[in-house]
Amino acid sequence: MPSTLLGPCEFREEIRKSRFITLAAPINSPADAQAFIEQNSDLDATHNCWAWKLGAQYRSTDDGEPGGTAGRPILAAIEAQDFDQIVVLVIRWYGGIQLGTGGLARAYGGGANKCLQRAERRALINRVSLAFECTFSELALVKLRLGELNGLVENENFMANGVELSIALGPEQIAIFQRQLSDISRGRIVLQPQSDN
Repeated sequence: MPSTLLGPCEFREEIRKSRFITLAAPINSPADAQAFIEQNSDLDATHNCWAWKLGAQYRSTDDGEPGGTAGRPILAAIEAQDFDQIVVLVIRWYGGIQLGTGGLARAYGGGANKCLQRAERRALINRVSLAFECTFSELALVKLRLGELNGLVENENFMANGVELSIALGPEQIAIFQRQLSDISRGRIVLQPQSDN
């Protein structure tokens, strides 16, 4: 199951007098990735190489290193550990000793790999946004059943006669939750796709 990071992480190492700092963070959009790269790149460093993955979208750059020796190995480390919604930046200060193309790929990919191995991760669960209304007396049991299915309450709107709920639930759990809601409300509560208003 794909994972993302709980928060930013960092790994530092020196390889043949070149210093490498690997920084990684969770992202929700390509703009998040670009902002992370811009905020954390060191303009005094020799190279700021990076890769990010967001579902089917991905990008990487070698930032002046020989083609395929930095960005692709970083992306390969992300994919090898089944990460998604993540950006990894590896900053290098050249130390005077050439590493060669194989050495560069091992340094960049290895730094990304070590950083991600040490990071705290959380599983990514695909969820569908849904909405429904329930009475105040049903609310506690509805939330209990939703929690048992690893669903999330995204929004609650308290009204005079009850509560409007916006939830996120795994697609495979929708039919089960609908049956539970029908049992709780004697068929009155019906899940609706969440509108994007």
